[in-house]
Amino acid sequence: MAVFWCTEALPLAVTALLPVLFFPLMNIMDANTVCREYLKNTNMLFVGGLLVAIAIENWHLHRRMALRVLLVTGVRPALLLMGFMVVTAFLSMWISNTATTAMMVPIAQAVLEQLHQSELESSGAGQVQEGSTPPVNSDEKEEKGDPGNAHVLTIEEDKKRNEALLEQKHLKLCKGMSLSICYAASIGGIATLTGTTPNLVLQGQINALYPDNGGVINFASWFSFAFPTMILLLVLAWMWLQILYLGFNFKENFGCAATAADKTKESEAYAVIQEESRKLGRMTFAEIAVLSLFVLLVVLWFTRDPGFTTGWATNLFNKKKRYVTDGTVAMFIAILLFVIPSGFYNAQTDGKSKFQAPPPLLDWKTVHQKMPWSIVFLLGGGFALAKGSEKSGLSTWLGTKLTPLQHVPHSAIAFLVCLLVATFTECTSNVATTTLFLPIVASMAEAICLNPLYVMLPCTLSASLAFMLPVATPPNAIVFSYGQLKVIDMAKAGFVLNILGVLTITLAINTWSSSLFHLQTLPSWANKTGTCP
Repeated sequence: MAVFWCTEALPLAVTALLPVLFFPLMNIMDANTVCREYLKNTNMLFVGGLLVAIAIENWHLHRRMALRVLLVTGVRPALLLMGFMVVTAFLSMWISNTATTAMMVPIAQAVLEQLHQSELESSGAGQVQEGSTPPVNSDEKEEKGDPGNAHVLTIEEDKKRNEALLEQKHLKLCKGMSLSICYAASIGGIATLTGTTPNLVLQGQINALYPDNGGVINFASWFSFAFPTMILLLVLAWMWLQILYLGFNFKENFGCAATAADKTKESEAYAVIQEESRKLGRMTFAEIAVLSLFVLLVVLWFTRDPGFTTGWATNLFNKKKRYVTDGTVAMFIAILLFVIPSGFYNAQTDGKSKFQAPPPLLDWKTVHQKMPWSIVFLLGGGFALAKGSEKSGLSTWLGTKLTPLQHVPHSAIAFLVCLLVATFTECTSNVATTTLFLPIVASMAEAICLNPLYVMLPCTLSASLAFMLPVATPPNAIVFSYGQLKVIDMAKAGFVLNILGVLTITLAINTWSSSLFHLQTLPSWANKTGTCP
């Protein structure tokens, strides 16, 4: 399965179905037990979260959010870069990284094109005023050495040189903007449990390998750990792309030394964003309803089991057992999307008075078109593979082979895991990478009496550090398809960002997350054999 996932000899979802066939044939697990691994609570959390994301996308609520923020940040180069990164990262926390990138890139291209057009026009206008009308017989005057003709030729050369410089500057800004959007989409996804699939794979693997973990990974605990990590990495990415594509002139980048012509160009580009925002009109009832349900979902997720105190689920439903989970909440909101109407009424008058109820906020036809069902099977295949590795004894065997690592400092182990996974995820699916590595590092942690979360958390985050190649992740492929970037551009920017990402995750795992998850001690639920102190 690892070879097939890496080479994509079969579609990823088809490879994920292999345990259903081979585990019963090899007497590892019976068919019923294998099939139960394919639809767990984590899968339902994934489906519920995606249904809400599809509703947001269907009513163009994400576009309204994006344009509102860009109206606040403005169009000065550094602030424009920051504005697009902040918007993209925020949206990718809730809807798919691919959909976020596909929406943001055309908006960025429109703004940059207007900015560039304004620069060319102002540059051309300046040259016309300075120049003079060419003489009627230019060849004759050139032979006579007419100074007026030489002056015109010099101006023409200067004009072409200026246009070439403007084109070069525009191309660099386009490259920086394109990379900022795809990188921000990947970085933003790590902040929430449902933001990207590897996070859900971790939750599923933890619950499968350690059933008595007490819900250590939930929406609130993950957000407390991953959100600061995302903010730090986003700031580093912004600074790196600014240095790489805008240069070290921070005064110019922030528009502090803007001339009257620069301000005119900025106002014209800003007008593009205003026009796009104006086209959306006022918020409709459907948009307000979807936004309200989205806010309710986030509030319920945070307050279900916040960790520092008992949440509403514990007080109302989970006194004896964990009945209500994050998946239950996601499904509750998702079902409401199919119940609540998208308007007040829909009257039809075709000869006789007729009243027809308006359609709901979400219909199954839209879901069927936009839901990536293959990921559900991919998640299930990963859980089945992990369970099979445990039942067959493969995980234990791998763990014992890695016991020499107990003499290596724990921080060095976490750093090496980050580096290995970040390299691996450039060539393979981030879901497949997480699925393959998590059971292995968990077994290693058990063998050397280390808290499994100490290596599983950085392994999961590193799977999202796919910054170097266009094929590494769909957002990279989308921005690459616009033709402004070369592979070397993405590799050069992504290599440094990968290093910064690995260092940021290593810092996070050894600072705030250490106290958040008590990573310095081995919890009782992870001490399966009872041999660790």
